[in-house]
Amino acid sequence: MAAHALLSASSSHRWINCPPSAKLNAEAEKVNCETNSEYAKQGTDAHALCEYKLKIAIGMESTDPTENLSFYDEEMERCAEEYKNFCLSVNQETQKTCKDPVILIEEKLDFSNYVPNGFGTGDCVIIGDGTLHVIDYKHGQGVEVLADHNPQMMCYALGALNLYDGIYDIDNVSMTIFQPRRENISTFVMEKDGLYTWAETVLAPRAKLAFDGEGEFMAGDHCRFCKVKATCRKRMEQNMGLAKYDFEMPVTLEDAEISIVLSKVDELVSWATDVKEYALQQAMSGVHYDGFKVVEGRSVRKYTDEEKVAETVISNGQNPYEKKLLGITAMTALLGKKQFNELLGDLVYKPEGKPTLVPESDKRPEIKTAKEDFND
Repeated sequence: MAAHALLSASSSHRWINCPPSAKLNAEAEKVNCETNSEYAKQGTDAHALCEYKLKIAIGMESTDPTENLSFYDEEMERCAEEYKNFCLSVNQETQKTCKDPVILIEEKLDFSNYVPNGFGTGDCVIIGDGTLHVIDYKHGQGVEVLADHNPQMMCYALGALNLYDGIYDIDNVSMTIFQPRRENISTFVMEKDGLYTWAETVLAPRAKLAFDGEGEFMAGDHCRFCKVKATCRKRMEQNMGLAKYDFEMPVTLEDAEISIVLSKVDELVSWATDVKEYALQQAMSGVHYDGFKVVEGRSVRKYTDEEKVAETVISNGQNPYEKKLLGITAMTALLGKKQFNELLGDLVYKPEGKPTLVPESDKRPEIKTAKEDFND
């Protein structure tokens, strides 16, 4: 496998925290010969559309890719428009302090001076005096991606600095994740010198360990997209640490012990799910696990021919269809975001969400508890 795939910027969060995982993942990809998922293909289409719209907007030549996009729809069109407008707004802001900023679109960024064969593609990079801007488009809506100390973005920023630091008087680096389907625009700004310090003291040493297949395994939130997460022994050891509580009922535990369980339980559930999914795939391929067998799961009845069903019911003098108001997302797609707000803005409200216990690091504000209400 090529070295650049071994230490890609997109997987840097994982191999920085768990250096030996880089080669394990590369070997797993070879064995499984994995192809891109539907989500990845959808993201590729969205990036192509974003690139086209931004290039046209700044006067560059580009071919409209729409007819060749398998996943093109109104939502993708809207997202690409919003991304284009955001990048243009950043560029306009940069022009206030720099007469000749440079805007790079889908530019190859080389950071191999810190990571062996390290390079990536910057969706939009805007360079001017004072601040260098790196903007990355994310089309996914499953996982919110934050810019704060995001190693992928920091690698891209290093690649951009390799090109333009010295040509422009850059003091700070601004890194933005633009994720419209999550209504997420996350920006993190750090001093250029701080980025260089991180590159020399954290990125480069970890990259060397990963490239050489050395270092210690470490489990954590970076395991999410690891290809060996289901069979990783280090992850098993960390999650099985809860076994010392013997999974007793919470009423038998001290508050401090419950806090420990809470801090680990989400990862424990995720790990258990990964192991079950992996075991099912293996069992379907012929592997036998003592005490387990593969059976057919519960299923729901379905029509063999919906049109025929409708015709039959209508001929019987009855209506086979139900009327249902479009949901907010579908209605927004129908009317467009601007018209939706004009027509229906006053008819939409957001009810309170169900109380959820989360770590203190969660950015959502804390709600009042029963004890606080009593005190008030």
